[in-house]
Amino acid sequence: MTIQTLKSQNLLLFEVISGSKSFGLNTPTSDTDIKGVYYLPKEQFYGLDYIPQVSNETNDEVYYEIGRFVELLIKNNPNILEILATPDDCILYKHPLMEKLQLKDFLSKLCKDTFAGYAMTQIKKARGLNKKIVNPMAKEKKSLLDFCYVLKGYDTVSLPVFLSEKNWKQEHCGLINLPSSKEMFALFYDATTALGYKGIVQKENSNEVSLSSIPKGQEPVGYLSVNQDEYSKYCKEYTEYWEWIAKRNDERYRTNQQHGKNYDSKNMMHTVRLLQTAEQILQKGTLNIKVDNRAELLAIKAGEMEYDALLELADTLIASIDKHYQTSTLPEKPDVEKAIENLVAIREILYS
Repeated sequence: MTIQTLKSQNLLLFEVISGSKSFGLNTPTSDTDIKGVYYLPKEQFYGLDYIPQVSNETNDEVYYEIGRFVELLIKNNPNILEILATPDDCILYKHPLMEKLQLKDFLSKLCKDTFAGYAMTQIKKARGLNKKIVNPMAKEKKSLLDFCYVLKGYDTVSLPVFLSEKNWKQEHCGLINLPSSKEMFALFYDATTALGYKGIVQKENSNEVSLSSIPKGQEPVGYLSVNQDEYSKYCKEYTEYWEWIAKRNDERYRTNQQHGKNYDSKNMMHTVRLLQTAEQILQKGTLNIKVDNRAELLAIKAGEMEYDALLELADTLIASIDKHYQTSTLPEKPDVEKAIENLVAIREILYS
């Protein structure tokens, strides 16, 4: 099932322009995001080939099967509620049956957890980007050898330095376990290679050191410590960093570098917007996604606010959300039974 199939077979029930253009936050470089709702051909819906969601490769066009759409509305999923609340000037197509799904029937106090909860994950995500921006990682990956250390009196010296000072090769080394110790080894060296030592690692990308058979009478040249935990942590961070490099939005990354605040300013803009939306829902019992503070939000996107100031703003909004939650006349959760009745009625008409 593709988006083209949905359109060619007239399966669409709802199609809207979403994202920054529907919020009134678009700029000349903004993409056009499209969201929608569809129903499946009768054979697929009643058969074994149920498809809850269809999207394009970049995920800027996403369509939800009507049942999945209602399910997420009941949960007060922010993205889905915002689709239903799309202003008229951003609606591309609306089937008359969609009138059975009224926004007022789904707004509830659940938004405190869904909108505000999601916003808090965005705060963590924005801060997490700081490490990647400020601490770029070298493309050449370190090996386990870089996390090995040789005891030297009351100190340690890194294995590469130790070997370099002695003009030794790691391939000529041999290791044996030290009894009752973790990641500690006796280190031997054979410049002739006659003793058949296996080296400290047998391959450049080895995740563990190699052990050798050491003939009796051989004296260790030192004792080796392997920081396996630190190496595992490094490998994880290295993979995450270079995956981020491959997938990052370069224009967005340049903006973050230019404003120099070391956080993802676009994420922080949407964080504040989500919190303000939750406040609006609980205070007024409505959801108008077209913002009335465009200048403020775009200033956040441009990195004109310090991160700590944004956290203070978020804390203020969360306090306001908690306050309005206590006095809100909205139900604790949507009327699930009514939502299902409307869904069934829609499907009965579609499949009759």
